[in-house]
Amino acid sequence: MRYRYAALLAWTAICSASFAAEPAYPTRPVRLLIPFAVGGGTDTLARIVTPKLSDALGQAWVVDNRGGAGGNLAAEIVAKAAPDGHTVFLGFNTVLTVNPALYKLPFNTERDFAPVTLLATAQYILVLHPNVPATTLQDFIALAKQKPGALNYSSGGMGTPLHLSAELLSKRAGIQMVHIPYKGGGPAAAALLAGEVQVLFGSVAASMPHVKAGRLKALATTGIKRSKVAPELPTIAESGFPGFDVGSWYALLVPAKTPASIVNRIRDAAIKAVALPDVQQAMSGQGLEVETSTPQELAARIKRESAVWAGVIKDAGIRAE
Repeated sequence: MRYRYAALLAWTAICSASFAAEPAYPTRPVRLLIPFAVGGGTDTLARIVTPKLSDALGQAWVVDNRGGAGGNLAAEIVAKAAPDGHTVFLGFNTVLTVNPALYKLPFNTERDFAPVTLLATAQYILVLHPNVPATTLQDFIALAKQKPGALNYSSGGMGTPLHLSAELLSKRAGIQMVHIPYKGGGPAAAALLAGEVQVLFGSVAASMPHVKAGRLKALATTGIKRSKVAPELPTIAESGFPGFDVGSWYALLVPAKTPASIVNRIRDAAIKAVALPDVQQAMSGQGLEVETSTPQELAARIKRESAVWAGVIKDAGIRAE
């Protein structure tokens, strides 16, 4: 009996030491760094989820917009912050997977961040001006092959997701189009509507009203699965290009060496937040689909997509503006 009592005391001491070793979190407001200005998609998502994170974790989550340098400014702040969970990055996919191939960065995406979880994804849609004589992706590719360099496509700028989506399709399909960069996705879409260009990879949510009104023609979406916003449209992957999977995604990351217990607390709160009906409704209104992940899955996604975009950027000779 004496030995059992001693063993129980020892086990209690071990458990107490274990709990004591886990840092308290959070102990003050959490700063959520946004890599773009107020009003964009990343900012909107942040303002949807932060009230829920504040409620779940018992401290305010403060949105801090630090636009500039293609999103690198905000990323650098997080990469160099103390690894205590009080500085968090709402990462956009191009900042994490495209910028390393475009810029000489003062941080390393794989080394200086600890992935937490994916939050949301959004597909793109391939749309044409109504004057283009093509109604399917196959028709469009055949037309582009017949007239190399005759079709122009717009984008929100060099190295942006819409630009890279078109370059990836051109590479996979063996076609040549002329890139006309604009200063933002809005002007790029307006150029297509005005007939200044013939082709655009755009936002599904923003493009579908124009498609339904007959002002644009939609050919396909860019995800592996059909878009919930436009399920009637085929994907590029199912239209002859297996594995084609391009879109926007948003994820939470913290500085490297952040304790696993803190990473798990943030992840648990975030997953519960995006599962709430009002959050899902608000995200759907922005054309976003909820998608979460483990830290390992997010790390693998960053590594995989970084390799894809590095190849596209090199082959196309793309340089940052």
